[in-house]
Amino acid sequence: MNRQDAEKIVTEYLKPIFGFALKRCKSAEDAEDLSQEIALKVFRALLVREDIVDVGKFVWTAAHNALSNYYRDAARGIVGIPIDEVAESIADPAAEFGGDEEDESLRRLQSEIGYLSGQQRRIVIAYYFENRNQKDIADSMGIPLGTVKWHLFEARKELRRGMSTLRKASELKFHPIQFHSYGINGTMGTKTPDMFFRSALAQNICYCVRNAAKTVNEIADDLGVSPVYVEGEAAFLEEYGFLQLRKDRYLVNFIISEPDAELLTMQNDMYRQAAGLFAGDLYAELTESGILEDPGIICGQTDGPVMLKEEKRPDRNFVLWSLIPYIAARSGEKMRDDSISFEEVATIRPDGANNIFHATVVPEHMTLPEDYVYMRNWCGPMWNSDGKNSFWQIDSEWSERLNEVHDKGFSDYTKRILALYAREGEDMLSREDYAWLTQQGYMKTNGGGDGIFKSAWQIVILENSDIKKRLLAIGDRIREKYREEFERLKAPYVQAVLKSVPKHLEKMKAFELQYLFQSDGWFLCHCITALLKDGRLTLPTQEQRKSMSTLIFPE
Repeated sequence: MNRQDAEKIVTEYLKPIFGFALKRCKSAEDAEDLSQEIALKVFRALLVREDIVDVGKFVWTAAHNALSNYYRDAARGIVGIPIDEVAESIADPAAEFGGDEEDESLRRLQSEIGYLSGQQRRIVIAYYFENRNQKDIADSMGIPLGTVKWHLFEARKELRRGMSTLRKASELKFHPIQFHSYGINGTMGTKTPDMFFRSALAQNICYCVRNAAKTVNEIADDLGVSPVYVEGEAAFLEEYGFLQLRKDRYLVNFIISEPDAELLTMQNDMYRQAAGLFAGDLYAELTESGILEDPGIICGQTDGPVMLKEEKRPDRNFVLWSLIPYIAARSGEKMRDDSISFEEVATIRPDGANNIFHATVVPEHMTLPEDYVYMRNWCGPMWNSDGKNSFWQIDSEWSERLNEVHDKGFSDYTKRILALYAREGEDMLSREDYAWLTQQGYMKTNGGGDGIFKSAWQIVILENSDIKKRLLAIGDRIREKYREEFERLKAPYVQAVLKSVPKHLEKMKAFELQYLFQSDGWFLCHCITALLKDGRLTLPTQEQRKSMSTLIFPE
C-alpha cells in the first residue's frame, strides 16, 4: 500500500485507538504511549503488506496484541492477563494471543463469567461482548445508569477474585450419580418423574444438596459445570417442590436413599422373616377356609374364549395373585401408627401432584446375599375411587401392562375403567368400549349380532362390602397374632434408616416407615416371593399377565 493511503487510514483510526487505550490503561500517559505504539505498528504493516482485506479487523487485532504486551509488561495481569483485556478479546473473535498462558486466562474468564449473578452477567455480556454503551444497557434493562456502573465495577472485582481462586470440584464431576429407581407416595400430576429427572444434571444437583444447603455457585463447583446450567435447572426443580430455596441456597426436598450392603441386608432379612410369617398363614387360611368359593368373589378369567353357556370357577392361583397382596396391603389399618399425617409431609406441586417423592442411588460393586429379593419393575399398590367402587392394582416383574396407563396417568385411566364397570352392570357397552377393555386385558367377550352375547371380566371383583370385610379380617387376625414379632423386626431397621436420612427429611421418612408391612411395596413383593419359592403360588400364564393383581371392590 502507498504511504499516502496508509497515513489516511491511520489518521482515521487515531481517535478510536486512543479511546480504546485510555479506557484500559492505568494512566493517560500510558494510553498515549500505547496508542502511538498501535498506530505505528499498523502504519508499518500497511506499507509492506498487500493481503489486508478487512482493515478494521486488522487494526483492532493489532490493538489487542499491543494491549496484551502492555499488561504483561506492567505486571497487572491475573494468571498472565487482566480481566478487561480478556473480556475485550473474547468479544472480538479476531483477537490473537501470544501463548498458552493467555489462552488459559481466556478459558478461566469464560468460566468465571458464569459465576456472576444473572443481572451482572447480562450487563457484562452486553458491555464487553455486544459492545453496547452503559446508558443503552441501563435503558434496555430498566435500571439507573449508576446501577450499571456499579455492577460492572463489582463484576470486575468478582471476576478477579474468582480467577485468583482454585475452584475444587467434588467427586461428582468425575463420578456423577444416577438414580437407580424413583417412586411416589401419593398422587401423580400431569408430569411424570422422567420429565424432571431425565438428565444427569438434575439428578446430581439434587444429590449434591441432599445433606446441606448450597448456592448455585457451590453446586456448580461441586459438579464442575458452569453455574449458568445449574441456575435454570435448580429453579425449575424448586418450582415443582423437589428443592427448597432458603435465602440463596438450595436444599433437597425429597428422600434420596443411598443404602449400603449392610442396610440392604438388614432390610432383606426383616422383610423375609415378616413375609414368611404373614404370607404363609394368609395362604393357608384363604385356601383352607372355603372363602375362595364365596360367590361374592367374582372372576371370569380364562386362558381360552369365554364360554356362552358354561360357567367355570376362576383359576384359584390367579385369584390368589390378587387377594394376597391386596389383603397384605389393606389389612391392619387400625393397628397402624398414624402419628404423622400425609398432609404434614407431602408436597403439593404445580402440575396437580400431591406426593412424597423418593429416589434411590445404589453404590457400585455392592455385594448382596444370594437370597436377596430384588424389586423389579414394581409399581404400587395403586388405587383410585369413583365414590362407589375402587380400582386397586400392583404392577411387577410378573405382570404385563400396556403403556397407556403410564402415558395417560393412573387417575384418568382408572376413572374410565370404573365408569365402564358401572355401566356394564346395567346394560351392554358399545363395541368400542368392549374392544378397549379387551385390549387392556380386563375383559373378554363372545357372541354378538342376533345371537347370544356374553362378557366376562378378567380381573377379580369383590361384589359386596361383606366379602371385602371378611377378607381383610383374615389379615387383621394374622397381624394381631404377630404384632409383637413385627415390632421386634422393625425396630433396628427403622432406627438405621432414620439415622441415614438428613435431619430436615426425618419426619417425611418417618411417615413412610409407619407403613412398614402394610401398603409397602417391599413387603408385598416379599410375600409373593415367599409363596413362589415354596411352590404355593405358581407363575401366571402369559395370558393372565395383563389382568393379574387387579381388583374392583365397593367402597
